[in-house]
Amino acid sequence: MSSNHTTPDAGGPPIEPGAMAITVQPVYASEHSDPRAWQYVFAYHVTIENVGAETAQLFWRHWRIHDLVAGDHEVEGEGVVGESPVLGPGDSHRYHSFCVLRGPTGHMEGFYHFRRRDGSEFRAPIPRFHFHAPPEAVGTLFS
Repeated sequence: MSSNHTTPDAGGPPIEPGAMAITVQPVYASEHSDPRAWQYVFAYHVTIENVGAETAQLFWRHWRIHDLVAGDHEVEGEGVVGESPVLGPGDSHRYHSFCVLRGPTGHMEGFYHFRRRDGSEFRAPIPRFHFHAPPEAVGTLFS
């Protein structure tokens, strides 16, 4: 999932916060987690809605992931879950993914990179969302 590819994220396309509305709903996946092995799995459901006036295609993602135990790392790559959706004004795209953390809490945030039909590019910010394992999952570490 991680890539060594250098993206235009550092000083790349301009950030256009009003072009896409991005919402994320994280969920703790207890059935896939193993707190005794320091493995906390979180699913997240993303909705990307084109609230701008122009059609654009998502072509790159860049995530910053904070893990309470393992620290910070970044993940980037083409598209989202194998897709590069094209969103016209008013269109939306939904997908589901997951993140495995070593600690019971953390957060993610980042950018999606989009390209318009005229070739111009921009980044849409993904707002920070938080992961929290329930108290009963954290409590198993000490029982």
